[in-house]
Amino acid sequence: MRGNEHKEDGTHIPRPTLGIFDVMMLIIGIVIGAGIFRSPQVIALNSPNEYFFLGIWIVGGIISLIGALCYAELSAAFPSTGGDYHFLKLAFGKRFSFLYAWARIVVIQTGSIAMLAYIAGDYLSRLLSLGAFSSALYAASIIIIITSINVLGIRFGTGTQKLLTILQITGILMLIGAGLFAEPSTSNAGVKETVTNSVPIQPSISLAVIFVLLTYGGWNEAAFVSSELKSGNMTWVLIVSLLLITGTYLLINLSFLNVLGLEGIGDSEAVGMEMMQQLTGEKGAMLIGLLITLSAITSLNTTIFTGARSSYALGKDFSPLSFLGKWNGKKSAPVNSLLSQGAIALLLVFFGATMPDGFEAMVNFTAPIFWFFFLSTGISLLVLRVKRKNVARPFKVPLYPVLPILFIATCLYMLHASLAVTGLGAFLGAGLLLVGWLITFAAGNQRSA
Repeated sequence: MRGNEHKEDGTHIPRPTLGIFDVMMLIIGIVIGAGIFRSPQVIALNSPNEYFFLGIWIVGGIISLIGALCYAELSAAFPSTGGDYHFLKLAFGKRFSFLYAWARIVVIQTGSIAMLAYIAGDYLSRLLSLGAFSSALYAASIIIIITSINVLGIRFGTGTQKLLTILQITGILMLIGAGLFAEPSTSNAGVKETVTNSVPIQPSISLAVIFVLLTYGGWNEAAFVSSELKSGNMTWVLIVSLLLITGTYLLINLSFLNVLGLEGIGDSEAVGMEMMQQLTGEKGAMLIGLLITLSAITSLNTTIFTGARSSYALGKDFSPLSFLGKWNGKKSAPVNSLLSQGAIALLLVFFGATMPDGFEAMVNFTAPIFWFFFLSTGISLLVLRVKRKNVARPFKVPLYPVLPILFIATCLYMLHASLAVTGLGAFLGAGLLLVGWLITFAAGNQRSA
């Protein structure tokens, strides 16, 4: 079907409108966010030397690539706007997939939107403060603006994403060039000689891996637009995107090392700003602040774009939430889902404004839930190989079942590690999941898949 894509009952459904470049910009935009300017410090503090520091970024890229191959098989065999929600429904049933979609709506996706908006708000507040609640006001305004852009339609949403990502990559390339071609400082040379004394006596490899994989997070969002890719192969889109991301991360961290050294990275809470301040002074630090803000907004736009699509899939299956399952054919967008998602994210922003450390609290209760469902999606690949063995699979994970098991083991490790770090925050997430589970029983009347 083409045009507005009507079903027999007259409703609208998603149609293939995204090109390969559109999807690559979505993936790159959501992954290369503000995390690359925050994670290097923790990773440097937990790295015994520079080789480990760079090598762990390569390991993160390899693990992400293995996960992408698993998602590529699922997306090729079962393309759907619901992404992970659709895979989990086929493998484990409606109630489990409902829990996933519920978690995205109330914690994972909306929490990520609020966190990214706060990152941008924090940096904008440094440039122009709006008072005691400056960060929250900026964050709320950004969510409203980006949500409104996506409500206008898929062309506005993807067009904005391409523009933001191009500006972001241009800024990052300038940052890389400035760092790689700069003359290492005398203090940096000294750092390289005494680096083993500047890091913890017993560095935590687990903590380094956690932050690396967090920085690579987001590539799985491509599954939510698999049914909207009008041409090309999602497998190669994922592989090429992750190779570009891994290369970019290596170059950025090489730049940081060249200017600051491992000890300097570990001592700085704002690595990019520190590097540019050493190279160009305060003006350079201001420019990197704008780049970090742009990176956060770029990731935010993709998070809003893909998050609404899982809510749409949920609305198609559960009649009490049917208003979420409306697709606007003219705009090629789930408008109701976008508006609902934006409203919940705004509530989280306002909640964060009342907390002394709301940003960290949201990170704490989001991480365990994210890794639990990521683990479940990896297991669904094995389950569907058995339950839906006759379904055509244009792409199959190589070295099956070795690579899927490696991906599952990584997710299990990350789930354990995140539970160990978050503590009480995990109980809040579990409470929200329990509420969702009770709703599945109260809903009663469910639409057939």
